[in-house]
Amino acid sequence: MRSTVFLLAVALAAQSTFRHDVTLVRLLVSAKNQAGEVIGSIGREEFEVFDCGVKQEVAVFERQTALPLSVAVMVDASGSTLKDIHYETTSIGKFFKALLKEGNPKDMAALYSFNYDVHELHTFTRNLNQLENQTRAIKPTAGTSLYDAVHLVGHAIQGREGRHVLVIVSDGGDTTSFYKYHDALESAQKADAVIYPIIVVPISNDAGRNIGGEHTLMQFASNTGGRVFYPSVAELDKAFTEILLDLRTQYMLGYYPKDLPKDAERFHKVEVHVKRPDLRVSSRSGYYSDVVP
Repeated sequence: MRSTVFLLAVALAAQSTFRHDVTLVRLLVSAKNQAGEVIGSIGREEFEVFDCGVKQEVAVFERQTALPLSVAVMVDASGSTLKDIHYETTSIGKFFKALLKEGNPKDMAALYSFNYDVHELHTFTRNLNQLENQTRAIKPTAGTSLYDAVHLVGHAIQGREGRHVLVIVSDGGDTTSFYKYHDALESAQKADAVIYPIIVVPISNDAGRNIGGEHTLMQFASNTGGRVFYPSVAELDKAFTEILLDLRTQYMLGYYPKDLPKDAERFHKVEVHVKRPDLRVSSRSGYYSDVVP
């Protein structure tokens, strides 16, 4: 019953987010050098943005943007995660503490788990004790509805103030979803959500791993401007720390689309480049023109 109510609530909330006039397109951008170190000192004039192949003028620029964060942590609670769940939830608790004790006082976090169903364990809040208590209560069981989780949480985070982030702790397998991969990706892109998968590999031998599931998580990150982590149990804390570093050093670029092709598709492909050849940037792959980005 709880899951049904949740499904209905997010569906109704999503109905109010559609518009037919795109105004400011906002892009969250991370930059790193060849050693993988975060670079937070790039100027506006060093960025180039292309929408449907047409160069755009950057009208809004923020270095190390302090826009408030809405971070949804999504925990794979399927049977395959059983042996590592204690380590995962301990690291997640530390992540919540670091997120909410530092940065913007409007930053908020939510907690979801997914197995054969999707469970909203706590809506967006700054109550650290409640988040930690719900995290410790996660118990793995059968089924993995990863796509349903991304689809539903994407709708739930859409329209919230500031930046939207999905942190997915999973091995990437999907066995029980109603929605498909493209449904999930569209939901995340409409929400302007950056996805950070932390891939927990229960089997180190490639012959026994769900390589397809891992590739799916990598695609989620690539298409939303996020980053993939492959930590060992001992490296989980480091992965969450690096996600926070990324979020604290993001650039925000905004532009008003101009001179676009009249036959442009509903999904506008966007590219962000930086003029310095020693740097690489990551941002979302595009936006839907009928949704406020």
